[in-house]
Amino acid sequence: MNNNQKDRFLTVWKQLTRFFQNEKTQKNARVTYQVIWNLTLILIIVGILGFSFAGGVGAGYFAALVNDEPVRSKEDLKKDIYNYEETSEVYFADNVYLGKLKSDLEREEVSIDKVSEHLKNAVIATEDEYFYEHDGVVPKAILRAVYQEFSNATVQSGGSTLTQQLIKNQVLTNEVSFERKAKEILLALRVEKFFEKEEILETYLNVSTLGRNSSGRNIAGVESAAEGIFGVEAKDLTLPQSAFIAGLPQSPFGYTPYTQKGKLKENQEPGINRMKTVLKRMHSNGYITKEEYDKANAYDITKDFIGKTEMPSEKYPWLTYEIEKRSIEILSVSLAKEDGYEEKDLKNDDLKDQYLALADRKLRQNGYQIYTTINKKIYDKMQEVTKNYPNYGYDKTAQVVDPDTKEMKTVSEPVEAGAILIENKTGKIISFVGGRDFKREQTNHATASLRSNGSTMKPLLVYGPGIELGKISPGSVSANVPISIPAGTMWRPGNYGGGSYTGVTTAREALKNSYNIPAALFYMKIINQGPASYLEKMGFTTVTKEDYSNPSMSLGAMSKGVTVEENVNAFGTFANSGEFVDAYMIDKIVSKDGEVIYEHKAKPVEVFSPQAAYLTLDMMRDVVNSGTAASVRNRLAFSSDWAGKTGTSQNYWDAWFVATNPNVSFGTWLGYDTPKSLQGTYNGLEYNKRNMYYWADLINAAYKVDPKLIDPDKRFEMPGGIVSRSFCGVSGLLPSSSCQKAGLVKSDLFIAKYAPSKADDSFIDGRYVSVGSKRYGALPQTPGEFTSGGFMLNPDSFADIGLKYVDDPGSVIPGGEKSGNVVGAKAKLNDNGKSPDPLSITISNGKITWGLHHEGDVVGYRVYKDGKKVASINAGEGLVYKVGSGGSYYVTAVDIVGKESSPSQRVESGAKKTGSKEDSTKNKDDSGKDKIANDIKKPDSKEENGSDKEKETDIDKNKEPAQDKDQNKDQKKDQNKENTDKENPETDKDQDTVNDKDTVNNKEQDTDKAEEEEE
Repeated sequence: MNNNQKDRFLTVWKQLTRFFQNEKTQKNARVTYQVIWNLTLILIIVGILGFSFAGGVGAGYFAALVNDEPVRSKEDLKKDIYNYEETSEVYFADNVYLGKLKSDLEREEVSIDKVSEHLKNAVIATEDEYFYEHDGVVPKAILRAVYQEFSNATVQSGGSTLTQQLIKNQVLTNEVSFERKAKEILLALRVEKFFEKEEILETYLNVSTLGRNSSGRNIAGVESAAEGIFGVEAKDLTLPQSAFIAGLPQSPFGYTPYTQKGKLKENQEPGINRMKTVLKRMHSNGYITKEEYDKANAYDITKDFIGKTEMPSEKYPWLTYEIEKRSIEILSVSLAKEDGYEEKDLKNDDLKDQYLALADRKLRQNGYQIYTTINKKIYDKMQEVTKNYPNYGYDKTAQVVDPDTKEMKTVSEPVEAGAILIENKTGKIISFVGGRDFKREQTNHATASLRSNGSTMKPLLVYGPGIELGKISPGSVSANVPISIPAGTMWRPGNYGGGSYTGVTTAREALKNSYNIPAALFYMKIINQGPASYLEKMGFTTVTKEDYSNPSMSLGAMSKGVTVEENVNAFGTFANSGEFVDAYMIDKIVSKDGEVIYEHKAKPVEVFSPQAAYLTLDMMRDVVNSGTAASVRNRLAFSSDWAGKTGTSQNYWDAWFVATNPNVSFGTWLGYDTPKSLQGTYNGLEYNKRNMYYWADLINAAYKVDPKLIDPDKRFEMPGGIVSRSFCGVSGLLPSSSCQKAGLVKSDLFIAKYAPSKADDSFIDGRYVSVGSKRYGALPQTPGEFTSGGFMLNPDSFADIGLKYVDDPGSVIPGGEKSGNVVGAKAKLNDNGKSPDPLSITISNGKITWGLHHEGDVVGYRVYKDGKKVASINAGEGLVYKVGSGGSYYVTAVDIVGKESSPSQRVESGAKKTGSKEDSTKNKDDSGKDKIANDIKKPDSKEENGSDKEKETDIDKNKEPAQDKDQNKDQKKDQNKENTDKENPETDKDQDTVNDKDTVNNKEQDTDKAEEEEE
């Protein structure tokens, strides 16, 4: 600075000093200061007052908004936050995973330690970068959101932390309002106070909605997203995969790669762009390096998307629906018991429906683990066999109601199938077949379809209970001829094809050959003891009051029918030594917390004694070894101790085969959904063989998977208390000497206390006559020349075989063992009260022939030569006489009481025809005086011992008559023929000469509730 500048500075300084030292200046400065200070003070006070007022108003407004929000405890908040739906999972036997049950939203919970670090970082970087720093809310973010709301800014950045989002999703609603926001802030602060950051993050990861999976189902939670989008678990997600999932919550269904049908979208750009945004934020927040960012950003995420996958309900439709149904039923009972009800209370339909609905909701939401008894490999193999089996039969048309138009329409129905495999000791359902095509028909033909079970009912309702009650044994005898049973209307059951009549048969033979008539007669012996109660003990749930008194129940004619499951399950009772073990499919149900809330416990029911069970099994062995199911043996890939029963319902609507071995019971059913006849060959096979071959193919497939289960080493073991005894084959009693002589002794097994102890008295030594193919008891007046010695069945001892229901008691004659000299004592001919009309004879080639007399009481014929009797011919023999050289012949007819007709016209040996009625009448008086020439004996005639013998009418019944070996040589012995004599069409129908009842035409039989069984 130079001197001039210094001088100027000094001059200015002095002027300023004088100004401030001036009294006036000082006075003005003091006034100005006071004014400024007061103004400043006023502004400060006004500011403080204004801020306080504004804050008070804001606080008051906030308090008003949350006024009705309760103060929630930690437990309340925990309950609300963790209250989210989780899909239940299902497992095959041996913990083999099946899949998730169908629900509106699929979710699977996962703990935070099993989530990829990349995914956790991606979510925080994208949704809440200050997550680990704030206490539930970020004030500046809230102020920014409020400003944007009031200013109606085009960009809304939002102000919710992860904690607030969790509160919004789990506790509050998605309503856009200041009240909801205020409550959200309040609850977020309380959540942060009570819970750790990791707990909050874990819950958020499990509740977030994340679009759709590869099955097209809505998903929530990162575990479901990882599995449903990329096919991996959440812990194994890569960086790009994590970024993709973390970006989904902003627009789940906009960014999801899948459509509702589970197909990949054509345009994946929205989701990929969102993924790149997430990666950028992860890099900005320091979670990944620049190198990691570049690599992930360039990655083609679309190649990680898995293709469309089937839901369990699509791959295993019958199985998943069955599991759902049974699980809901189990849970409904459990929930009702929790509320103080008993299982019997659920018989009330309204209460039952209430708990079924509640159980259904819990099953869909509570993330249960359901463990079943189904063997996956066997189940899969059985479905494969069912799909490829070639011999079901023809499709047939049916009239059904269209569900849309409610009008009748014609559809084509295929033969449907049902099958089930059950482990005897445990009751586990190992596998089943619900049908052929779920898309066509959803009915589960194994567990839900009610059908008549035909002859498979016989061991369950007739033979098993009958043996248990001591009324039947394998050697018990029954009539096997046409019968009529009063049952409201007259019921006339028939055997297969209307035939197979054997006179009498044993219970063992009847079951082996599936004779219906003996089963019906055996059932009538026990019907008053309520045998239908045995069905209820064995799990039949559809037995009605009417079924108890219906005779045709013996052949499977239930009012409502039975399922394949219940029918097969009942057969396991015999394999379990008489104990019924109810079949089940749900082994246990476990909550998501690991608590076992249900576990199956078997409750065996004693139905039969071990002895009764074994004898019924032993009889059913014959069905498989040599009876109606014998053809199945050649189809099996293994040998096992099978005991079973075939069955056919009325009109051939249903075909059954059920069998059991020491390990398992297995049964199949074939039929049309709208009942139609299965009868007729298809691929060369009748309906019964088509079903048995299907049974064999299925059990062979199961055997290949688990041979030890299907083919056990052991056999059914005979318990104590069973003895072998001989018995008479027409009564079931101890054989008498007469029974032995008749060749009708048999032997079989008996429960010791019910073994026969009474000697057989079925036979009466006596004599009989033959007419055509029939035999009848001789009367005291019957000429001995026409009678044969034999054994007559004692009517008093035959009431036990059902004789009172038999249409023709004379038809009850033993079958295969017939000795040719046994006749029913009630089979009698009645005298028509007059002498027989004369015959008409012819002679040709040295033989005289004539027809069977038209009057039914004629029992024989006498041949005369030149007025002398030369032969007596039984009416059951060939009606022919070989003449000698020369002579005049005629023939007379003799009836049951010995009255003789006038002579026929005379014929001359070597001539065409001679004589007349006048000649016959003229020589009538001489005919009784002629003597038989001792040197004339023909093979087809029987000589008399003179006129004195001819007049005898009293037969010494105490003598053992000599049996004429030639007499019955030409008799026809087939007792399956009609019981009316059709050999003589000239019989006078107005004359009641025979007391036989007319055989009932099979077409007139009441088959509405009776079965015709296969042979």
